[in-house]
Amino acid sequence: MDPVVIGLTFLAIFVVELPDKTFLATLVLATKYRPFLVWIGVGLAFAVQTTVAVLLGHAVSFLPEEVVQAAAGVIFLVGAVILIREGRNHQAADEDEVVAKDVGGHKAVVASFLVLFAAEWGDLSQLLTISLVAKYGQPAAVFVGALAALLVVSGLAVVAGKQLQRFVKLHVLHYVGAAVCLVLAGVTAYELLT
Repeated sequence: MDPVVIGLTFLAIFVVELPDKTFLATLVLATKYRPFLVWIGVGLAFAVQTTVAVLLGHAVSFLPEEVVQAAAGVIFLVGAVILIREGRNHQAADEDEVVAKDVGGHKAVVASFLVLFAAEWGDLSQLLTISLVAKYGQPAAVFVGALAALLVVSGLAVVAGKQLQRFVKLHVLHYVGAAVCLVLAGVTAYELLT
């Protein structure tokens, strides 16, 4: 496993997920349930979805390299546009809150799993994971980097989410994520053209 690929994957997924609905949903769930149980449920959902994304990315890697590079570049550009639009929306209006039932134990884990499992299908982080596996051809390294980023973001949400939002505005996080996507798109375009 290439530590550079792990690091790049971690960075890309981390900055994309930090301002995402996932962070906010996890934060809200942690106010309704015991935070550790929320983190377990969310972590399990991320593990399943990261596995699916890595497998899809590995399958895509069998396509011609130029096609994979072009598709990855387009996904990075689309991701940047989505994050910029969401950043603008968050500047203009407050995010709606997710409401969860007050339950404990395994029900909190299951509820957290189901909320995040449903919310993440086709999410930008899943698409980026697919693209990164296809681009670098290192599914294990991308899996480790992506899952680590998702677990850290969800951990931040359950532990320090409210405090983080006091210091860093949500739209700023969207713009940082968009910048990372633009850099990845630029690097991909450069590699494709050279």
